[in-house]
Amino acid sequence: MIENPFVTNGYAGPEYFCDRVDETAMLTDLLTNGNDIALMSPRRVGKTDLIKHCFQQDGIKEEYYCFLIDIYATNSFRDFVSMFGKSILDALKPKGRKVWEGFLNTLLSIRSEISFDINGNPQWGLGVGAMVPPQTTLDEIFTYLRTADKHCFVAIDEFQQILYYNDNHNVEAALRTQIQQCPNANFVFAGSQRHLMSEMFLSPSRPFYQSVVPMSLGSIPLDRYWAFAEPQFAKNGGRRISYDVVASVYQRFEGITANVQRIMNMLYMLTPKGETCTLDMIDRAIDTYLQLSSAYYGELLRQMPEKQRNVFLAIAAEGKVKGISGGKFVHKYHLPSTSSVVSAVKGLLEKDFITQNDNVYCIYDRFFQLWLETGTNGFTSYDG
Repeated sequence: MIENPFVTNGYAGPEYFCDRVDETAMLTDLLTNGNDIALMSPRRVGKTDLIKHCFQQDGIKEEYYCFLIDIYATNSFRDFVSMFGKSILDALKPKGRKVWEGFLNTLLSIRSEISFDINGNPQWGLGVGAMVPPQTTLDEIFTYLRTADKHCFVAIDEFQQILYYNDNHNVEAALRTQIQQCPNANFVFAGSQRHLMSEMFLSPSRPFYQSVVPMSLGSIPLDRYWAFAEPQFAKNGGRRISYDVVASVYQRFEGITANVQRIMNMLYMLTPKGETCTLDMIDRAIDTYLQLSSAYYGELLRQMPEKQRNVFLAIAAEGKVKGISGGKFVHKYHLPSTSSVVSAVKGLLEKDFITQNDNVYCIYDRFFQLWLETGTNGFTSYDG
């Protein structure tokens, strides 16, 4: 049993999953009726956990093979194929030797490179496939998906990452061709950069045009989060919390699930058993988390190239910026040139340090923004 029910490190099971009843039913129905889906939402509102929750439904987990491939950290087509294969193997291993052997037997190009642990379980090493053309291995992975003894559901998380690959293999066209020839699998393409996802799936000139059902995911409504939070707070010690406290946290973090969960986790931790959480504890919870994260955020800033750091700090000082390459913003923060700002913004967007919505830019990590505002870190004022 988890002592603190406000989980902050992924999906911990239905007991700790907040609401999303309608979304779970919709995603499940779409998949089981043969649809491919483009699931779009801002990061940190829970799309990955929704997919995991869907895959744990009674009508799904026993009847289908479910694979979740997180490609956020991949930088190339080769990385993508390696992550694809590793994720399938890891998902099949708990199902027994006969099942995972069926997968490995299709990977003729790299079969000899798979290692085995002391218990005979296969291990996908970092160097697997390093000398094999990735297209060959991708073909073999899709051969498995086409011939698997159960229908497969494949979710590719942060799908827009393929647009940043440094080895241009036209991944969109390659995947679209494979998927068209794979009736034994349905796909969820999950992404957090809406403008890139929209371009891929809604533009007539792109391979995935009109190939999916678009599905958007927004924040969990406050009343539903409150209905989840109150009984969770009472677990393991009878702690109490009022609607006003939950509403205040929810509003301060604009309903972004991961951020709200983080502060609720801290409030639960700071409230003694049998006691009541009060409004004045919110600032203490936030300050505690920022102090714990201070070294991490400081190192992130130090690692940024100087031009990116200057633009990042300028955006933080402004809060939200519209027309980021305009002369007013560039002049106000003594930035060197419009072209320099455009280049820095591109790098910051690719690294998820900032986010863009309707041409408005802001710091992606709300806690990073708050840390810069504390006045105790040495980076609070723009010094470009």
